[in-house]
Amino acid sequence: MSAPTTDRMTRLLALVPYLEARPDGVLMADAARDFGVGEAQLRRDLELLWVCGLPGHGPGDLVDLSFEGDRVRVTDTAGLVRPLRLATDEAVALVVALRALLELPGLAETDAVSRALLKVSAAAGEPADLAGAVTVSIDAREQTLAVVRQALEAGRAVHLHYYVPSRDERTERTVDPMRLLLVEGHWYLEAWCRRVEGTRLFRLDRIDDLTVLDEPSAPPEQARPRDLDDGLYQPAEDQPLVRLRLDRSARWVADYFPVEDVVAVDDPPGGLSVAVRTGDPGWARRLVASLGGAARVEDPPELADEVRAAARAALARYSD
Repeated sequence: MSAPTTDRMTRLLALVPYLEARPDGVLMADAARDFGVGEAQLRRDLELLWVCGLPGHGPGDLVDLSFEGDRVRVTDTAGLVRPLRLATDEAVALVVALRALLELPGLAETDAVSRALLKVSAAAGEPADLAGAVTVSIDAREQTLAVVRQALEAGRAVHLHYYVPSRDERTERTVDPMRLLLVEGHWYLEAWCRRVEGTRLFRLDRIDDLTVLDEPSAPPEQARPRDLDDGLYQPAEDQPLVRLRLDRSARWVADYFPVEDVVAVDDPPGGLSVAVRTGDPGWARRLVASLGGAARVEDPPELADEVRAAARAALARYSD
């Protein structure tokens, strides 16, 4: 799954000063964790940095990196180390966010957040005083994050109500927490789900309610953390293939989802024929329907029939 363009641009701009501050280099795994991405995504970012720099694009104009085993360091910054200058509204927003974060129950990184708040407040000067006039209430997602952290620290199982968008349904299940992950700006709980007897990722903003149980979290031996180097969504190899023909306006599907066998086509002009694996035909039906005619199912034929039937039923409701 490709990272959103704006997120990647922000990360690329921050990578050079991040590496410059570590002249002895940094482990790829540590850098990937600091930026909240997988190692494979970080390597792609570093490969892109290699061709970034100043006009001229010759030796000495581009960012240069050195790799030594699993460590990376920057040897030429190409000038991409100018300190970040915060505007007044940016400084106030950052101070308010840090103060709100300190109020979260169960925050594990209190010392780090406090140090960051002191540094930002000192650098911002007078604008930081304006933050005192702002009141922030902690929303349900932040409360969920705090409760999940408490469960992990205490080693307790959790009972939760979870919304599954691919099936548009709410489920109830008991899970054994394994770890918290921050992926592309979203928090996920990785846990052993007792209902399906498998390891699952639960996005925190899709948890409607959760309760820490008075019983230990006990993932079985077969529970394994997911390798996220190839993206968050990783379909199983034995899941069936769905082939879609995309209009030019729907080409983003090939960037957003892990597709196979991408082929450029002339009908429609600028279109693509792609294959994606999924164990949920309902997800494929909803994806095609959401694209409003910019995609159609080529295979399997029974799925194409289901999409047509669903479209006719929707039109019939409008007629009624």
